[in-house]
Amino acid sequence: MEKQVEQLKEYQSWAKDELRRAVDFWLKNGMDPVNGGVYTCLDREGKIYSTDKSVWMQGRCGWIFSYLCHVYGKKQEWMEAAQSCLDFMEKYCINREAGNRMYFTVTADGRPLRQRRYCFSEGFYCMANAEYFGLTNDKQYIERARAAYELIYQLNHRLIQDPTGLGPKTIPTTRSGRSLADPMIYLNITSIMRRCDPENKALYDQRAEECCKEILTYHYKPELGCLLETVGLDGEVQSECTAGRMVDPGHDIECAWFMLEEANYLGSEMLHAKAQNIFDQAFEHGWDKEYEGLLYFIDCMGMPPEAYEHDMKLWWPQNELMIAAMMLYRDLGDEKYLKIFDKTLNYCKRVFCDPQYGEWYGYLRRDGKPTMPPCKGSTFKGPFHVLRMLIMVDCMIDEILKRESSRASM
Repeated sequence: MEKQVEQLKEYQSWAKDELRRAVDFWLKNGMDPVNGGVYTCLDREGKIYSTDKSVWMQGRCGWIFSYLCHVYGKKQEWMEAAQSCLDFMEKYCINREAGNRMYFTVTADGRPLRQRRYCFSEGFYCMANAEYFGLTNDKQYIERARAAYELIYQLNHRLIQDPTGLGPKTIPTTRSGRSLADPMIYLNITSIMRRCDPENKALYDQRAEECCKEILTYHYKPELGCLLETVGLDGEVQSECTAGRMVDPGHDIECAWFMLEEANYLGSEMLHAKAQNIFDQAFEHGWDKEYEGLLYFIDCMGMPPEAYEHDMKLWWPQNELMIAAMMLYRDLGDEKYLKIFDKTLNYCKRVFCDPQYGEWYGYLRRDGKPTMPPCKGSTFKGPFHVLRMLIMVDCMIDEILKRESSRASM
């Protein structure tokens, strides 16, 4: 174990240094001192190439800087960054005339640009407000989080009509179904709400159980070795279309660690084993054995994926892989998962990391070369996945090292 301890210390030192560079990158280049909020369309050096603002990223940035304070202690610049994003969302990103549904993108000064049917803007808004409440104990933030949390639940379960008037993605009389992203993201939101709002623990326990049940009952297809992104209402495989066969290995692995966390909270060996199996199958099918790295999309039946970007290497699936591998190593002590973490880390160091300017490239070709010109942020990439992974890896290694130190002293 002595060798592994030294290895873990090296990983932890890297994570701390990489986190510092990533945080500095966003604080220096992303924060908008004029209008508030964060710009995320940044090139390699941090220069803004589009001033349109992603509402997802306002919530994710608000959450990550609040979470940094939760883990490492309050720092004024982190608190100010979180507050700026929260204030910007509250002032500009909510469609008050459409039941408090949130926009998807707005201009630099907050004028609405695009509304989408999906509830992810509301989800990240919910996370950010809950986490900030945990730091400030200011009730207005948890009240906002609770309202958004309930709105998402009602929309996802079709208990209310979407007040935006946007209908489902496909004509429901022709084809309807379930999306993995809904219970997956809601499970993660629920774990944050439960931690930050313990007085409603019973509700969050119930909702988390519902999420896990929905994922395992409808989307988990062990015979195909995957979670399907889209299934029929009863979980049937819609194999006649490409969307019905689509697998996102990064989502499978992200979903696995969300369920690993829930399994550890419940003390459920059965749920833990199922999450472990989902991880194992996703890694086996999603890892690119020629160029390394996790592929973006695969077809569960080996047919051509429809998405042009299916064989690209994106930053976030690698982040989820590193979180889940370290979590499984922490929980099980199986060196197989430490080797997976090491393999992924070395790959990411080689192709994603940028020691010169900080943060990670977002979009690489299959062979690991950045799309040109390279970017560090976009409408979909901001201060979230990379930072979350680095924080969690640092914390999990801390847990392992403390445990080993305690054993050694016995």
